[in-house]
Amino acid sequence: MKKLIFALIMTSSGLIADAQNTNPLLNLWNGQYGGIPAFDKYKIQDFKPAIEVAIKNKLSEIDKIANNPKPATFQNTIVALEKAGKNLSQIYAVFGIYGSNLNDDEFAKVEEEMTPKFSELNNKFYQNTKIFQRINSIYKSLPKSSLNSEQKRLVEVYYKNFVREGAKADAKSKTRIAEINKELAVLFTKFSQNQLADESNYFVELKSEADFDGLPAELKNAAIEEAKERKSNALGIIANTRSSIEPFLTFSNRRDLRQKAFEIFTSRGDNDNANNNNAILIQILKLRLEKAKLLGFKTFADWSLSNTMAKTPENTMNLMMSVWKPAVEKVHQDVEQMQKIVDKEGGNFKIEPWDYRYYAEKVRKEKYDVDANLIKPYLQLEKLREGMFWVAGEVFRLSFKQIYNVPVFHPDVRVFEVSNKDTGNVVGLWYFDPYARKGKRSGAWMNAYREQSRVDGNVITIVSNNCNFIKGKENEPVLISWDDASTLFHEFGHALHGLCSSVTYPTLSGTNVPRDYVEFPSQILERWLATPQVLNQFALHYQTNQPMPMSLVERIQNASTFNEGFSTVETISSALVDMKLHQLEDLNINPKEYEAKTLKELNMPSEIVMRHRIPQFGHIFSNDDYAAGYYGYLWADVISADATEAFTETKEGLYNPVVSKKLLDHVFSVGNTVDPETSYKEFRGKAPSTDALMRSRNFPVSK
Repeated sequence: MKKLIFALIMTSSGLIADAQNTNPLLNLWNGQYGGIPAFDKYKIQDFKPAIEVAIKNKLSEIDKIANNPKPATFQNTIVALEKAGKNLSQIYAVFGIYGSNLNDDEFAKVEEEMTPKFSELNNKFYQNTKIFQRINSIYKSLPKSSLNSEQKRLVEVYYKNFVREGAKADAKSKTRIAEINKELAVLFTKFSQNQLADESNYFVELKSEADFDGLPAELKNAAIEEAKERKSNALGIIANTRSSIEPFLTFSNRRDLRQKAFEIFTSRGDNDNANNNNAILIQILKLRLEKAKLLGFKTFADWSLSNTMAKTPENTMNLMMSVWKPAVEKVHQDVEQMQKIVDKEGGNFKIEPWDYRYYAEKVRKEKYDVDANLIKPYLQLEKLREGMFWVAGEVFRLSFKQIYNVPVFHPDVRVFEVSNKDTGNVVGLWYFDPYARKGKRSGAWMNAYREQSRVDGNVITIVSNNCNFIKGKENEPVLISWDDASTLFHEFGHALHGLCSSVTYPTLSGTNVPRDYVEFPSQILERWLATPQVLNQFALHYQTNQPMPMSLVERIQNASTFNEGFSTVETISSALVDMKLHQLEDLNINPKEYEAKTLKELNMPSEIVMRHRIPQFGHIFSNDDYAAGYYGYLWADVISADATEAFTETKEGLYNPVVSKKLLDHVFSVGNTVDPETSYKEFRGKAPSTDALMRSRNFPVSK
């Protein structure tokens, strides 16, 4: 019966209108703020018919543009494409929210079926010969064009995206590229679902009081609540997510349980079960390589980097190796200190990966008199959120006000109206979803539900930050670690990149910049967390409400580069393996053996593992966004370290209003309307160098 109704919908524009009345996903967002998602009305069963109708409508719009009998112009082609598919964009945003935050068995089936549909649409779009001919005509006329710089940039982006996706390929290649894209979409979804399943199905049971030994009260309470939620007979449960596992590895005095926690976390997607990702990732790599060769590139890495700042795999490898060697040396020095503590305590063992965080914490206490358990009571999630708002006000002139009359996709989500402090104008909405739950992918991220633009009226952005903090007991403040606080500021930096956007065209808006530049705004925002201004006002003890003592602030600043070797090696090892995987032309490999062999060749310290082992490397195997691109975190940190010195070279430091204004004008507000190399030089007056990064990590600077 449903199929018959759908067939009727597809054949009658009148019935499509009827469907829009009965299927809330097909209604354009309406109401206040230029329209908002109607989360209180959506149902999982609505996704399939809504997506199919919206795709059909967008294809119809594209065909109308392609078959316009008038000569191609910026207005009737590029602007028309910018306005096309508004309903589908909104549905896709909601679809992504469910996939990341509410992914249960019912939605997973819809996700598997519908994700390839989006890939098919992309294929039809980028392989539409008539559309490309029109874009090509406008692109060739740019030297004599009267278009402004933003409009010219938009034409260039469209042209290069089409060429990159195979618009100039022959018919046979185009057909195969379309097939590959569709196959990849299915595999990406399966990889993500397998990873989520292993995160949900594996955990560490704490069966006796002795199993809680060493755990801070908030971690203990969170484990107890997790056991209750799972209806387990255990006293507590450590969930298989980074936000639970890492603090457990840092504080648990039970070495046997630390090992178990480490092993379940690092074996996600690599277990002997139906969720093993090794065969899937090899299929992904092979399909990517085939696609790259069809597009005229030697490897997928060459193709992936063709539209980035880095340009070539060689450039990324040179950067990573220049930082890798001093980072590895720093790790060896740190491990020496840890091993001395083990030996002093009478431990008859060598430091293993499940020991690293635990003994690093002991070294931190001994060397800098900084105890994470002394810091954490001052790091209340809600107070830090207020601190982020304060920084946004001081640096970017934004104000935040919580609103309550907006529907949300989960009761944990809160919504804030964001305004410009100087003009009073509303610039966007910020959705905050801070807590872990079943069906939510691990980690932390930012999403743009809607891009800021002015091409079709003044459209304000809607952005979100999503985290996985552990709730703990009701009515008690959520205390987080220093690393988690840095992550909170990092993701908020992405949100600010969207909220500060002031451009005309959505394709160039907010965070739609080259992948190895997008992490720069988020990484520089982390720097404000450690400023005395933030710590004195917002790092308040959850029991006494007293600010963090200045002596502790100073010790934190003294220890700011401690363990940089670990974090650098953990991250760059993942980036190096990512880049090497995507430069392979012979993919008859065993992922586990390849990972071990590559790390051995790199002289990877045995006490550390990659931040993301290959079978759980969602950044590079759940979509193409960071494939051959995980290096971007380091690339962007070179830029953010250099940009930070633009502030610290002045007496006002990170609160210098002149530098803040330049950062807003040339980085946070311009999106992709200006080439990042140009916009950064306009901000800084020069290109960035690695020297600032080495200084920021307390590594030796080459002479």
